[in-house]
Amino acid sequence: MIDINTPDSLLVKKYIDGNEAALSKLIKRHESRIYGFIYSKIKDKDITNDIFQDTFVKVIKTLKSNSYKEEEKFISWVLRISHNLTVDHFRRKKRMPLQRETENFPIFSIMSDNALTVESQIILDQIEVDFKKLVEELVDDQKEIVIMRIYRNMSFKEIAEEKEISINTALGRMRYAINNLRKIIDRNQIILN
Repeated sequence: MIDINTPDSLLVKKYIDGNEAALSKLIKRHESRIYGFIYSKIKDKDITNDIFQDTFVKVIKTLKSNSYKEEEKFISWVLRISHNLTVDHFRRKKRMPLQRETENFPIFSIMSDNALTVESQIILDQIEVDFKKLVEELVDDQKEIVIMRIYRNMSFKEIAEEKEISINTALGRMRYAINNLRKIIDRNQIILN
């Protein structure tokens, strides 16, 4: 029997065992909190309703497939699902501008794919490997500055503090490093595109 005090965990178990009323009880018990959570992010009733329904579709699929692990409270789990679906909504909205296709405005003219092609990624990876080899040829104090600046993304002020040198010394070593890298590139007849 299901009553007002039946814990969520028992309702979940009853639903998995085939008691559809247990799911209705769970939804009724938590709908205002879940709906309110989604609405607080979306501020649109129709979209909130869609995400609310999608949340419980996902809950049902997970429960029916016996994938639900009762490691946390049911409500926390459902709120996390609704949060993820809300984030997905905003990602889609950002990626897909609200534009209608017309004869003068083909929708594909504003859609672009900024992802690197496999070939471009291979080239970038090779440049990275080659650059690291070039940096290895620098004298130690110049090499350290280049590594700190480029690979550790440190400011010259941070470099100066860590190395206990003046900012001008750090800048000077970087300038010498760049000049020496150019000489190494010229000496080895490396062509940069």
